[in-house]
Amino acid sequence: MRRVLISGCGLICAVGDHGGESFASLMRRKSGLGKINILKTIHRDTFPACEIKHHDSALHEIADVPLGQGFTRTSLLAMIAAKEAIRFARLAEEEIKHTGLISATTTGGIREFEDRFQDVQNLESDGAWRSFLDTADPGEHTERLTHALKLNRNFLSTISTACSSSAGAIIFGARLIRHGLLDRVICGGSDTLSKMTLNGFHSLMIISQEPCRPFDENRKGLNPGEGAAYLVLESDQALQRSGRRAIAELRGYASFNDAFHQTASSPDGSGALRTMSEALKRGNLQPEDIDYINAHGTGTENNDLAEGLALQNLFGKKTPPFSSTKPCTGHTMAAAGSMEAAFCLMALEKNVVLPNLNFSQPMKELAIQPEINLRQRPLRHILSNSFGFGGHTASLLFSRPL
Repeated sequence: MRRVLISGCGLICAVGDHGGESFASLMRRKSGLGKINILKTIHRDTFPACEIKHHDSALHEIADVPLGQGFTRTSLLAMIAAKEAIRFARLAEEEIKHTGLISATTTGGIREFEDRFQDVQNLESDGAWRSFLDTADPGEHTERLTHALKLNRNFLSTISTACSSSAGAIIFGARLIRHGLLDRVICGGSDTLSKMTLNGFHSLMIISQEPCRPFDENRKGLNPGEGAAYLVLESDQALQRSGRRAIAELRGYASFNDAFHQTASSPDGSGALRTMSEALKRGNLQPEDIDYINAHGTGTENNDLAEGLALQNLFGKKTPPFSSTKPCTGHTMAAAGSMEAAFCLMALEKNVVLPNLNFSQPMKELAIQPEINLRQRPLRHILSNSFGFGGHTASLLFSRPL
């Protein structure tokens, strides 16, 4: 069983076009929340969102891909983040050829499909819409990235387990490395705002018209966001041969499904508790070894209660500092797990605990509360949680490399 090391990461979100800019925004307590300006929706004046401030034409330029070839907004964001991760890791062309890709999304190209739905009703007609015909398939963006980046076409897969998707992609990639099937995998996820996303969250009554307030007694729901993030995972042997350095080790991980409800987490937090406990066990660490937790923390009534109870049950009175970064980035759905994993890697490097914005009133069910200030403290081990609809839970344990 080989160690899984991380040699690169890249991301784009509402507070930054790349990892460094995004993390600096988090440290400055900057939020990307605002009025929806690019997505065409009747809710643009009703619900604020963390929308990336670039139209698709600008994203084509940033991603360095031509117009008119059917690149969806999801694919463009994924391309930007994946290219940054490759540059960060300084992968050679020959290494890229043997690198797999595990990518995650919940909506794929549904945003483009929404705009072209009427055109698709008449398949005998012609037009620019035809290049987007297959993009509603979540796996389309993974195949497109693999082809464009010239990755190993024998090892590609798409994960779609709601908001735990990209954390699941990282776990899948780690398993491929641990069992010797690959030396290197790019793992992450991408999601964009769409009418389906906004209408879906609205129908569940979990979207807020105010800035989200994770773990606050007066929380009213989540703020939707969009973005993409990817990590480069490598075996310890491959990294040693290359002479490059690791920025962190994926020391432990776990993923379960408590199957409690189609959209809600088990209210007692049993699913989250089991996942965090197993990640610690796999990493051969004790609860007291964890220095910081990047919580899923959506700001919804059910999620924050379930996760808060799980944290309290696992760590007790010695719960380490924890916070949610979603007030800054919004809930980026399938991209949330890998985006917050990237933030954890940067926090580990800078030895900082990120603040939980908009918190003021502790939850009456909990004896713990999130960290509200930017704190400098030595970090060795960080736990990152991602929980999705359908009971999907995932926890990633990152450690400072030896």
